[in-house]
Amino acid sequence: MRALIMLCVILYSTISTAQPSSPSDPSTPEAKIGTVTGKVIDQKLQEPVPYATVAIKSATDSTTLTGGITSEDGTFEINKIEEGDLILEVQFIGYETYSQPIKIERGNRKIDMGVITLKENVTELEGVDVVAERSTVEQKIDRKVINVGKDLTTQGATAADIMNNIPSVNVDQQSGDISLRGNSNVRVMVDGKLSNVPVSQLLQQIPSTSIKKIELITNPSAKYNPEGMSGLINIVLHKNANIGFNGSVNMGLGYEIEAKFNGSIDMNYRSGKFNFYGNYGNNIGKYVNSGVIERLDNPASPVNEQQFQNFLFLNNNKSYLYKLGFDFYLNEKNTISFFTNQNFFDGLGTGDTDITNIGAPELNGNQMATFDDYNQTEQYNFVYNLDFEKEGHNLGLEADYSLFSNSQDADFAFTGFSQIPDYMDFVDTERDQTIINLDYVNPLSEKSKLEMGLEARLFETDVDYSSTGLTFDAGGNLVPTPQTNFIYGMDIYSAYATFGQNFEKWSYQIGARVEDVSVLAETNGAASFTDDYFQVYPSAFVRYAASEKNQYQVSFSRRVDRPGLQQVNPIREWSTPQISSFGNQNLLPQFTNSFEANYTHRWEKLGSISFGAFYREIIDEINRAVFVDRTDLTKQILTWDNFNDTQAFGIEMNSNLNLAKWWSVNLSAEYFAQTQRGLTERLDPGIENPTEVDITTDAISVDNNILNLRMNNSFKATKKLSFNLFGLYRGRNETLQIEQRPLYFVNVGARHTFAEGKGSVSLNFNDIFNTAQWGFDTDRPYLQRGHFNWESRTIFIGLSYQFGSGKNRALQRKQRDDRTKSGGGGIL
Repeated sequence: MRALIMLCVILYSTISTAQPSSPSDPSTPEAKIGTVTGKVIDQKLQEPVPYATVAIKSATDSTTLTGGITSEDGTFEINKIEEGDLILEVQFIGYETYSQPIKIERGNRKIDMGVITLKENVTELEGVDVVAERSTVEQKIDRKVINVGKDLTTQGATAADIMNNIPSVNVDQQSGDISLRGNSNVRVMVDGKLSNVPVSQLLQQIPSTSIKKIELITNPSAKYNPEGMSGLINIVLHKNANIGFNGSVNMGLGYEIEAKFNGSIDMNYRSGKFNFYGNYGNNIGKYVNSGVIERLDNPASPVNEQQFQNFLFLNNNKSYLYKLGFDFYLNEKNTISFFTNQNFFDGLGTGDTDITNIGAPELNGNQMATFDDYNQTEQYNFVYNLDFEKEGHNLGLEADYSLFSNSQDADFAFTGFSQIPDYMDFVDTERDQTIINLDYVNPLSEKSKLEMGLEARLFETDVDYSSTGLTFDAGGNLVPTPQTNFIYGMDIYSAYATFGQNFEKWSYQIGARVEDVSVLAETNGAASFTDDYFQVYPSAFVRYAASEKNQYQVSFSRRVDRPGLQQVNPIREWSTPQISSFGNQNLLPQFTNSFEANYTHRWEKLGSISFGAFYREIIDEINRAVFVDRTDLTKQILTWDNFNDTQAFGIEMNSNLNLAKWWSVNLSAEYFAQTQRGLTERLDPGIENPTEVDITTDAISVDNNILNLRMNNSFKATKKLSFNLFGLYRGRNETLQIEQRPLYFVNVGARHTFAEGKGSVSLNFNDIFNTAQWGFDTDRPYLQRGHFNWESRTIFIGLSYQFGSGKNRALQRKQRDDRTKSGGGGIL
């Protein structure tokens, strides 16, 4: 804690003594060189416009004398300008050119243009519709930004539907887990915050038309929490703070085997010093998922012939999300904000598992499971923001509290398994989190900026489990399943500091975050696991803008993956007649050193292309593990384990090309490679009556190579009618246990706007060739293969309408990662 105390003292003294830098003396020799400064923002959104071209031209012949580009916050500074009558021009794709005469002369050698607003080019963008015609990808110093356009929002109703269209991102259609750069150790945020709502559930509740942009923060700075080996995914929603009464309505209906409905309404009222806003969203639908697992060396059969497990899952889910909040602008320097999220989920599901043994029909059986799952999430967030006199100099205090409660009743009935009686499981879960953070930003000069902060994060999860079933004791006898209470708590106290400078073509940022972590797990009142550790997480970024067309970046950060609740929970998560899933309380944190390099090239009219490469050193890697069940050698245990240190690297290419006035295309290609090393178990085939001595433990090494390709085409038939063609190929993916087969699909869509761009209707046909099937092969711990199908071949129709108007003056909330992960990229 000494580091935290010292940083508190430094932070207090910096805030107390920081003053704007004194202006330079106009009589100094440097004043003889002309300088023009300013800031460029979007007129409608009131947000900075980075990478805009700023040119200084001669007023006589319009020849370009010098120039530059705007930085991440929209600011620019052009030096060494000769005296005379000049023209300053600002240009950026999709905006009208800004032009202003200026004059450099004695007594007026330093010109501050103030804030320059760029207006959307109405010949390229439709009326008042704030959604871009097509998606674009921007490479910033610490993140990749995908500005979601109409070409992606036509692909589906929710965030989960379009996430697979985002470069480097994949969504597992079986579990809903999301991965970045081939790894599921990733954090998912919405407007810089993570909800207590499970990620797979949350993504189903966000309408695609509500998404403004998606940020892939693959190498976060020290300002962000260090969880997640692959980094952070931040979903940024459209702001809602226009003057007067404004809002939007979105509805969507999808269908293949069962119907699925999604709708939302967003509203806000801004008058004087107050802005009130609220939204409501729902997702109601039935889902069908089927599959088969074929075991090729079945020890339950006297002749070791095949065994088939056929699965059919039916789910009827209803979820509702409410948000209410207000901003109170006390004056130009002080703002108070508050919002609450209320989420309700009600799910009914059935799972039908048929076991067929070739050559031993007497061993066939069936498991029928029904699930009644209900959860509720409450979130309360308070923000106070203080702006000092100097632009960009501010202090922010945020407090966030959320409570998640879940109740699940499961009923299991068996046919043909005389040794397994019917039983019921009852699981009640409550988890609460409290987060308080203080952030301070001080632009020490026009070229330098200091950021500092303190944070406390307190988590506790309480799981109560009871069952009417039986379990095997140490002697192999069936006894009543014991009632279990599992409490998992984590307290994290952290502090960070970053310092950055901008020069003519170079910029850099360095920083470090320190964390003190305490973990306590209790099972039935007895401490089952404790862990305390102190870590430092450094980060560094360097960017070189050789010209307005060519930019280079390199970065480094250290990250951690702390075991989440699902990964350490000793209570059985789920089971079938052949496999059961448990957590592992002995898991250790996984640490990663991440290196990254990027290059971006922009053409004046054609578009842009970017290349990236990364390398990771992974210590004590956390991964899935499959072991032989010692109580029944024909069954398996699915859990988590720490494996040996390993490495991963990858290369990426992304491009946004305007091939014609009516045709634009987004292309991306990704190649990821990772060497996984560890121990795994398998049961030698061909043994009629296997015993524990027949279990073989292998020290294995797997070189996993993944190739992903995406192409998104947008065709503009008329000003109001556009078409979309999207294709994805996801290559073979090999882990220590299984080898996933390649997957590909093609989607088509159309979109028509009306009411001067305020309304739109979209129609799309997903997976038109019905090829999106998840399949695998494995010989660990048994020789098996399988595949699963979901409702991927869907027809979707969506309707969106925006009402109201007004100038956007949204409170610029800071975006930060403020949660700790759980297994598979979920939440704690």
